[in-house]
Amino acid sequence: MRGQGIRFGQVAASLGGVLLIWWAVTAWGGVNPVLVPGPAVVWAAAVELWADGTMGSDLRVSLGRAAVGFGIGSVLGVLVGLLTARTRILGAAVTPVLTLLRPIPAIALVPLAIVWFGIGEGSKWFVISYTVFLAVWLNTHHGAAHVAGTYIRASRSLGAGRLREFFEVVVPAAAPHIVAGLRMGAALAFLSLVAAELTGASAGIGFRIQEARQFMQTEVMFVNLILLGVLGALLDALFVALANRLVHWEQL
Repeated sequence: MRGQGIRFGQVAASLGGVLLIWWAVTAWGGVNPVLVPGPAVVWAAAVELWADGTMGSDLRVSLGRAAVGFGIGSVLGVLVGLLTARTRILGAAVTPVLTLLRPIPAIALVPLAIVWFGIGEGSKWFVISYTVFLAVWLNTHHGAAHVAGTYIRASRSLGAGRLREFFEVVVPAAAPHIVAGLRMGAALAFLSLVAAELTGASAGIGFRIQEARQFMQTEVMFVNLILLGVLGALLDALFVALANRLVHWEQL
């Protein structure tokens, strides 16, 4: 409890310091208020967006898209990662292709996704799941491919078959890496969500940022950027808490 209190105090002090600097710079006229609105203006915009239902609607739409994309990408990433790490032929065939795809950013796939799936939800799910899949695959593959040889030799000396060895030795040993990949994938789901919503969307946080840019509503842009940060931080904290319970042999 004491450690949690200290961490909370550090976070509060850090955020409070940033907020104070932000307020001071805008209050003293150091920046153009149209380009960088003050905290009070951003708060007022947030209250208005919440009161008229815009923020709630955008949250529901964006979280739904992120959840579907994360679910598809993470399941495929774990399955493919385990297979490429433990199946030599499949690994040799698939790993170079996925390594080539990893540097391609999600935003570059948006036009292709629209051509393939239209401007509906399918294109957005594709962009998000693609980004999540590659992050989860990489971590899963690395963890499953680098299981300590002593674990494998010990399981075989005890007479464990290949299937039992896979589920009772390889998967638990790779679990910390899998969870780290899922944690990274959850963060990347929000990054790719904004890219997916910048075109062909009529609601969502990314769409709202794009719309605000067209009308120079920087306070609305700030609200949604802060909202993305808060959502990502809360999701990351939840993921760490769950992971420390499920993968209790290694704290993340």
